[in-house]
Amino acid sequence: MKDKVIWITGASSGIGEALVYELAKQGARLVLSARNEKELERVATATSLGERDVFVLPLDLEKPAEMQGKAAQVMNHFGRIDILINNGGLSQRSLAKDTGWEVDQRLLNVNVVGTIALTKAVLPYFLRQKQGRYVTVTSLVGKFGSPMRSGYSAAKHALHGFFDSLRAEVEKDGIAVTLVCPGFVQTNVSLNAVTGNGTAQNKMDDATANGITAQYCAQQLIKAINNNKREVYIGNKETYGVLLKRFFPGVFANMIGKAKVT
Repeated sequence: MKDKVIWITGASSGIGEALVYELAKQGARLVLSARNEKELERVATATSLGERDVFVLPLDLEKPAEMQGKAAQVMNHFGRIDILINNGGLSQRSLAKDTGWEVDQRLLNVNVVGTIALTKAVLPYFLRQKQGRYVTVTSLVGKFGSPMRSGYSAAKHALHGFFDSLRAEVEKDGIAVTLVCPGFVQTNVSLNAVTGNGTAQNKMDDATANGITAQYCAQQLIKAINNNKREVYIGNKETYGVLLKRFFPGVFANMIGKAKVT
């Protein structure tokens, strides 16, 4: 990772913040993006990187029309982009029957539309360089649905469809795609998750509190990049859900409805 220019969305907390610290230790040059500029500045200061090696660039995934301009700012600052880590997103904690369609639309806008817009804004630069890597943090619920996550799971499934297709188109051009599917990670994701009426849950899930650390998740994500993985699952026993659904779908269906997901 030394001297690679790596752009991280959702860099102000959680997995994104942990990635910043791990990559800074490895000598990467970083672009930090999220909505909260104050928190981004805090994270940037904590890395001890100089202005030459860290660039704070506030970004709102609900404003896809701004992504081309954001990508141009990064290119103006560093002259290239080696890796884009699409980590920013928004989770959900509500039953489908209790969730307004406006909430589902917001989940899709943040997790899918904004991410695709940013990805496409970076693509011309990757093609010009004849190299680059997209790392997109989805979720295990991008591989299987679970209660209380219908809109979120739909968004994460959509990311798999888009990035699998993109990989098939651009791998020949030297552009790689890595999909990262975490399970439960100790972050603020459940605090910020939207409920059926769109307000934040403001409560820590037991499952999230008992998950892997953000630092461990970040380390495994970087390992997946170094090993040129196309897809990786990171977590505890919940990662076995991918195999269980594939080989024993009936058993999985009976289990997932009873699973503790909050």
